[in-house]
Amino acid sequence: MLLALRLRDFVIVDALDIEFGPGFTTLTGETGAGKSILLDALSLAMGGRADAGVVREGAPRADISATFRSSEALDAWLAERALAGDPGCVLLRRVIDAEGRSRALINGNPATAALLRELGEQLVDIHGQHAAQSLLRADGQRQLLDAYAGLADDARALGEAWSAWRTLARDLEATEGGQRELALERDRLAWQAGELERLRLAPGEWDALNEEQKRLSHAASLIEGTRGAAEALSDNDDALSSRLHQLLHRLRPLAAIDERLREALDLLDGAAIQIDEAASALAAYADRVDLDPARLEQTEQRIGAVFEAARRLRLSPADIPAELEAMQQRLQQLEAAQDLDALRARMQAARKHYDTLATALSAARRKAATRLSEGVSQHLAGLGMAGGRLQIACEPTDPSASGIDQVEFRVAAHAGATPRPLAKVASGGELSRIGLAISVMAAQANPVPTLIFDEADAGVGGAVADAIGELMRRLGDDRQVLCVTHLPQVAAKAHQHFRVSKETVGAGVCSRIEELDRGARVEELARMLGGAGITATTRKHARELLAQA
Repeated sequence: MLLALRLRDFVIVDALDIEFGPGFTTLTGETGAGKSILLDALSLAMGGRADAGVVREGAPRADISATFRSSEALDAWLAERALAGDPGCVLLRRVIDAEGRSRALINGNPATAALLRELGEQLVDIHGQHAAQSLLRADGQRQLLDAYAGLADDARALGEAWSAWRTLARDLEATEGGQRELALERDRLAWQAGELERLRLAPGEWDALNEEQKRLSHAASLIEGTRGAAEALSDNDDALSSRLHQLLHRLRPLAAIDERLREALDLLDGAAIQIDEAASALAAYADRVDLDPARLEQTEQRIGAVFEAARRLRLSPADIPAELEAMQQRLQQLEAAQDLDALRARMQAARKHYDTLATALSAARRKAATRLSEGVSQHLAGLGMAGGRLQIACEPTDPSASGIDQVEFRVAAHAGATPRPLAKVASGGELSRIGLAISVMAAQANPVPTLIFDEADAGVGGAVADAIGELMRRLGDDRQVLCVTHLPQVAAKAHQHFRVSKETVGAGVCSRIEELDRGARVEELARMLGGAGITATTRKHARELLAQA
């Protein structure tokens, strides 16, 4: 469960530290005070998309930390990824700077946003305030059914299978219709590859040839220059080595008299050794360099052949080995494309794989549709739609990336009515109640320890609001439930009540949050009941709501 949320410089929040308890917790406040900002911050802490807009104006960065109570299974998941922290506790942190760059940490260890999302899915399930609107879209209805049944991964795999099948089908069609073009390309590449294969130019050989040609063409100069340098260093009477050794012979007795000459003597000793070694190396080099006109001619002919082939094919000589490899790979692809039987077999195998996944997903959807329809229909009675029922139809349709089902939510608003498409007959209030019932069913099917409802009760009031509050409180008996609400009947049922407010600070505004005791809850519920003009009557009504809860 969520234990604490810490915000620094997030949107209109400068500093905020909140501790949460078990059961049902509600957050209330005026519109625009920042209630949903808290949920946005929590979403970021769990790997949501970040940008510079979340950083409070004038601040260098936003810092969000969320602390959760862990479990043995979650501790094992963290340990497996070297992300373990304190036993029984997990800390998620997100830092976003003013340029939009972000860092993610789990228990103080650097992590990716994807890893945060994977972890967050095991901790929190958020039901947003716009969930009811997705009920008006066919794809939204299908996605809600898949989410309830835990079929999102299966649907994603089916989409990938569809893409693979359709890609191969297009390749087959193009191959069947473009055999002449493919044959021309294959012939052209085969000729070019043959030209390059005859060269047998190895990677790096072009540079080596140029180095060898340069060395052979200047062999006489190299021999003459290195031998002359060796002689100047050590092979004549006036050589540097002889003169230096004579100098050392005169200085050694002097260094024996005055120790301060020892450093200079040692330096000259070292210089003498290096001059002798340099002379030896130069002499050896001069002995190894050969005047080889035949090899020079052979090398120049090889360079000319490579250069001519590169000119004909409009290539850089150094790029020939890589280009040849690319040509050979493309030829293999063209050969495979020419094999229509093999391509057709691959396409048919991909279609069969798609059909297998689609059939299994369709069967799972139909079973889930029955369970979800029955569960939502039961909840509707308690939400002011007595006799109302939801029917989820899964009709066969042409194959697509989403499967072979056309999912349609149909509703009968009262007993005896024929279910009709939801998008055509449901009112705004009915949509809200159906959306909430689906959210509750999905929450009950999801084992995560914390459920969050962001104004999922919008568009209802009166006795229905009271029923929603009872529903939230019952959910809170089994796990932690957080609800952002404008309904006093819902807020009154909470075990823990936070009020979010906005106040002017200097030239800007900041969001504040405080946990309410019983007296403060009466005032807040009275405000929710009567607006700005709180009266003795609204306070009395507020106390009655709390007493009933």
